[in-house]
Amino acid sequence: MDWRIFPSLVVVVVVVIVEVVVEVVLEVVVIVVVVVVVVVVVVVEVVVLVIVVVDVVVVVVAAVVVVVVVVVLVVIVLVVVVEVVVEVVVVVVVVIVVVVEEVEELVVVVVVMVVVVVVVVVVVVVVVVVVVVVVQKYEIIRIKTFSCKLIQNNILC
Repeated sequence: MDWRIFPSLVVVVVVVIVEVVVEVVLEVVVIVVVVVVVVVVVVVEVVVLVIVVVDVVVVVVAAVVVVVVVVVLVVIVLVVVVEVVVEVVVVVVVVIVVVVEEVEELVVVVVVMVVVVVVVVVVVVVVVVVVVVVVQKYEIIRIKTFSCKLIQNNILC
């Protein structure tokens, strides 16, 4: 064997070993970078999902609060209407009693009663119509607001 080629063989072996080590290190670095990028992307997606869920919960809670407020307002309006109707009926009864005592004519009593009934019916109908119109307007506004909020959060997109 020619010993002159030994240094060349050593150089070739060292170069091959260095090349293999560099390739392995580069592969490990690439794998670590890919894993880190995937973990970061997953964490960002989870954070975005949590933000969207919290936003939807806030919108639902706000809608429930608005509905409760509207129901309370409708109840207050109905209580006021009932109170007014009761007071009108009391006044009408007092007027009828006074008229009956003073005039004692049945025709006047009947006319007054008919007028009272007509007035009470008209007041009740007007109040019911106003409440229905207000509730319908509120429902349209609430639905539009909720839809716009969902579209802004890219839930419907």
